[in-house]
Amino acid sequence: MAVKVTKAEKKVNYDKKLCKLLDTYQQILIVGADNVGSNQLQMIRKGLRGDSIVLMGKNTMMKRSIRIHAEKTGNNAFLALIPCLVGNVGLIFTRGNLKEVSDEVSKYKVGAPARVGLVAPIDVVVPPGNTGLDPSQTSFFQVLNIPTKINKGTVEITIPVEIIKKGEKVGSSESALLSKLGIKPFSYGLIVQFVYDSGSVFSPEVLDLTEDDLIAKFAAGLSNVVGLSMLLSYPTLAAIPHMFINGYKNVLSFAIATEYSFPQAEKVKEYLKDPSKFAAATAAPVAAKPAAKPATAKEEKKEEPAEEDDDDFVGGLFD
Repeated sequence: MAVKVTKAEKKVNYDKKLCKLLDTYQQILIVGADNVGSNQLQMIRKGLRGDSIVLMGKNTMMKRSIRIHAEKTGNNAFLALIPCLVGNVGLIFTRGNLKEVSDEVSKYKVGAPARVGLVAPIDVVVPPGNTGLDPSQTSFFQVLNIPTKINKGTVEITIPVEIIKKGEKVGSSESALLSKLGIKPFSYGLIVQFVYDSGSVFSPEVLDLTEDDLIAKFAAGLSNVVGLSMLLSYPTLAAIPHMFINGYKNVLSFAIATEYSFPQAEKVKEYLKDPSKFAAATAAPVAAKPAAKPATAKEEKKEEPAEEDDDDFVGGLFD
């Protein structure tokens, strides 16, 4: 006969398991598990087997274990997880790439019918087309103000109609109609809500950022730093080159307007005194073409092969 484990022993075992995972892993996904069944959760565990471990439990137990671990080890970084443990959530401990693990978790979604009383996570639209229902079922469509017509002895929806909006509760009529049409509008699975990585907690949207996105954000931040530094006349590494250029322009303007001069301003003053020098400096040198030999009458009539024309043309380019 198997020995029954008491609640106290279950808590102790859970604390040991969670503390061991906290010691082993530095990357954790906090996932929402609303409407996720045990079979679906088992499929997710199998799909993540190898680099990741899924741990579910009551929020109070998880918070308690995290506090115990922080007291024992003196590592308070994991305390940042406690505010994230709200609602029906679980933890996925992983050593793999966070983006890849998140994408793998999102694959395991199961379609679900619109049950009465559920809050719709998305808008539900009934598409136009033949429903396969007999004309006696038109009362469902009339209650929901869905335009229909009878076509070949069956009810046909003429236009797409939105019957449930996101955030609204599913009514009995909507649930019955979608069930008759065989439509399962909702899909449920583990949803990544927060990401923990080495003491930092951030939104899962960060995982979708590409290198181009990071470069663009860095460039925008750098522009802001340069603009603020220039406005306050406060030198920073990013603003110093611009400050030097602006300083050079000011000194050059002063030198042009006065008799003061310095080596970098001499050439500019020469160009201003004699603009033709500037034109000569910017004009591209034109290479003189060699004079062509006069061709005889016989040579004019004689056609040269195409290969010789190509050789002469290439030779002319590189002469």
